[in-house]
Amino acid sequence: MKVAILSREPKLYSTRRLVEAAEQRGHEAVVIDHLHCNLVLEKGQPGIIYQGKKLEGFDAIIPRIGASVTFYGCAVVRQFEMMKVRTAIDSQSIVRSRDKLRSMQILSRAGVGMPKTAFTNYSDDVPAMIEQVGGAPVIIKLLEGTQGLGVVLAESAKAAQSVIEAFHNLKARIIVQEFIAESKGADLRAFVVNGEVVGAMKRQGKEGEFRSNLHRGGSGKLVKLSRAEKAAALLAAKSLGLGIAGVDMLQSTRGPLVLEVNSSPGLEGIERATGLDIAGKVIEYTEQLTQKKKSTDAKKA
Repeated sequence: MKVAILSREPKLYSTRRLVEAAEQRGHEAVVIDHLHCNLVLEKGQPGIIYQGKKLEGFDAIIPRIGASVTFYGCAVVRQFEMMKVRTAIDSQSIVRSRDKLRSMQILSRAGVGMPKTAFTNYSDDVPAMIEQVGGAPVIIKLLEGTQGLGVVLAESAKAAQSVIEAFHNLKARIIVQEFIAESKGADLRAFVVNGEVVGAMKRQGKEGEFRSNLHRGGSGKLVKLSRAEKAAALLAAKSLGLGIAGVDMLQSTRGPLVLEVNSSPGLEGIERATGLDIAGKVIEYTEQLTQKKKSTDAKKA
């Protein structure tokens, strides 16, 4: 199998581990910077030019698309899809998961537990909006934020109103969520591959920090998920159409509450916390996708 790993940085832990795992299983792995791909659109002959050469002969791709380059990254993934190359994460699912509001609407419709969430396009009803999620304290999130950036804890209604009005004045789109006090600055990250939770960790925010992201100085440790937590993670990934996903949840008195579903979850934290070969699971899943395609093509022939 010849697999392309779409990543902007070959030296990143996740990228290196995917290359290692692919090569250990006898595959050829090539790292491609998706921002340097030129897309050629022609009737019946979609193509991709990279470093002056046409990309050909790939059986599958594993997208590692950063949130800041979602638009172009997904365009590249779509081009591979048009070229009949299997992708471990399809373009539409990436787009769906990156839009926090859209993804939460989908999760809500699917019956996934989540914190009470409110969204508005204007600030005249800010006090009512705060009350709709249970009152202060509340969490205010930028729809385009990632890795804990653009997330604010407003401890009073007055502070919440000031932050919301400031974001609205900047034309920034936000959601307001209830604050789950019993989580105590910790959350769960379930790593889902092909409809199975292959690893899970509990992330704890550093002292005085309500965000548990590892990029914000949090720490991760191995955890065994309850049956309800596993079910919530699997349902969340399935409802967004993600074969690979990092599902972030809070533990609450009313059960697991899904915060976010990440379509490009990092491997470093989860592998170090669990000691498991998560990268190998991703490669195994990619193998299954290519084998399924070959089987389908053979039947058509």
